[in-house]
Amino acid sequence: MDALLFGAGLLLVGQTFTDLAPNGPWDSASFSRGVLGLFGMLALYLAWFKRTFGIYGVAPTVNRWASPTTSWLNVIVFGLACLLATRAIRLFDNSGFFPEPAGLLLALVGFLALMNGGYVWLITAGPLNDEEE
Repeated sequence: MDALLFGAGLLLVGQTFTDLAPNGPWDSASFSRGVLGLFGMLALYLAWFKRTFGIYGVAPTVNRWASPTTSWLNVIVFGLACLLATRAIRLFDNSGFFPEPAGLLLALVGFLALMNGGYVWLITAGPLNDEEE
């Protein structure tokens, strides 16, 4: 099922780079592309969650992490990479290859990853750690 979600997510996100979406009831093909792209991002996220944690869900709570004390840094690096990619899209996409809201959505993913990684650091290795050392 997660392979099906992943494939559907890739197709739906990929269609945002084309002009193939219907006008829909709102008479706007670009809005239709955006809605389909958001559903694609949701499908990709659900497939990633299933592959990473072994269950379907949406909240990557700390109790689901295999080794939160070491993997929080990977999440922080991923968030920073998303923010750098956002900046690169804004600076270097003069051809209009990326859809207009791509930078906004990538920044959202980056900031959510930074907040999640920062929180996990705070409670596992930072000042909010309850364990006696």
